[in-house]
Amino acid sequence: MGSTSSTKLALLVTTVLFIRFNDFVSAFTNSLPSASKCNPFEAKFASAFYGNPENERLRSISIQQRWKSSPTSRKSMMIDDVSLLATFDYSSASSTSMENSLIISFLNQLNDSLLKMDQDSAETLAGPFFGLSLFPYLAFLFFLQVPQNNTPKGVTVGFATCLLFVFLTIPAAIAAKIWYGVSLADSDWLHGSAESLLTITNLVTVVAFRQALSFEEQERNGIPGSVPEIVVSYAPMMKLVGGLTALAFLTAFFPGLAGAEVHTPYLGGILDIPSGALPWSATHPEPENALTIACWIIHITSLVEFLVAMGFCWRYADITGNPKWKGLTWGLLPLHSSGITACTYHLFYNSIPVLVPLQAMLTCIGNTTAMFAAYRIAKSNGWSTPWGNIPYLDDVGMTDDGKSEKLRRESESLIGFEDLGDALAADNDYTFIVKLFAGCAFASYLIKYGEVWFDFPFEAELDVALAFIFLPSLLNAFKWYKRSQDPTFEGWF
Repeated sequence: MGSTSSTKLALLVTTVLFIRFNDFVSAFTNSLPSASKCNPFEAKFASAFYGNPENERLRSISIQQRWKSSPTSRKSMMIDDVSLLATFDYSSASSTSMENSLIISFLNQLNDSLLKMDQDSAETLAGPFFGLSLFPYLAFLFFLQVPQNNTPKGVTVGFATCLLFVFLTIPAAIAAKIWYGVSLADSDWLHGSAESLLTITNLVTVVAFRQALSFEEQERNGIPGSVPEIVVSYAPMMKLVGGLTALAFLTAFFPGLAGAEVHTPYLGGILDIPSGALPWSATHPEPENALTIACWIIHITSLVEFLVAMGFCWRYADITGNPKWKGLTWGLLPLHSSGITACTYHLFYNSIPVLVPLQAMLTCIGNTTAMFAAYRIAKSNGWSTPWGNIPYLDDVGMTDDGKSEKLRRESESLIGFEDLGDALAADNDYTFIVKLFAGCAFASYLIKYGEVWFDFPFEAELDVALAFIFLPSLLNAFKWYKRSQDPTFEGWF
């Protein structure tokens, strides 16, 4: 069988499987179809794919006859479909046009099915991914903090604080469902309070990494200085986490005490521009579940902070002379894509529920890749496992052979969002944080008051949403790849 025939057969069988799945769903949601009717997708199946009305007639007759039969006959529908396809007359349609129509129709139907997913189904599908993602993240924290790594203690606290975000988000989500019957993302005041914990996580990680890198670079350059406490002690960052978490709790406690409604704005909408004060009338009015400026700042800051942390991991490979730290940058990429997915979901006003399980899946993948990266760091630093080596994961030949100097030249060329830590190296921690939040606030105003001038956020097009997620993710991954190959490459963002 030639490649063209094989491709055609694969496409036909794939389509048949999808049709049978569609029949299955229809049977359970709308009872069994009437003998005089068939699934709308099947009714136009032949004419859309083959351009021959006779094929459509054969297909429709076959469907009706088999649904009239016993359940045993229905079980054989998928096998019979393949046989029926062989009886169709393909002479009136070219192979290329048939296959193109097949692919387009299949993707359109799949897109429609995903868009019809409701919020409850999306959250049910996402639940197992979020639950499973906890175990590799715990392993990631274990491998990261083994003594041989000499990981700055504050950095470990920062990554561990993500567990606080996970566990405290659960009661917020339950409250949103019980009190208002909505998902957490649709209640701004609860949503903002919960998501602020993720901002705290990334902020602590960045500040701790920043101080540790500054000290290590000074020591490498022969500049005397005392070891920052965050390098050798968990206490400073744990105190910071405690204080910021208490503040985040208060932003939810007082509105709840005051009887906040479902769409009560986070922090009272203090940073929002009053609608009457805007000198223009936008193309579209904002939905009630639109994020406030403060909530947008939290989301964008988390994304940027995470990029900065990825850049610090890359640079830490230079400081320690261990390129396995660059693997952690790669391992964190799916987690950054997960954050982009969350922001895209809000960009479309939470109207594409299938993005929720997509975010959960990326989180699970990212926690797993981060775990493997941390494991390789630990092994490369001399940590031994009780179970012996694992193939493909234990490439621990760490001879320097001039790699450290190459890493130094490479990291000095990095320019991008993830390199804000280097670009603002002259700032102290306070001015660094202020500038970081100011830039994210500017971006938040652009998004909130800019998207209402466009149609796409209100049209819930899945392909557009996926483009917002995967194009930046692919560019980000390609940027790191280019940097690993070419030390002079500076990237695009």
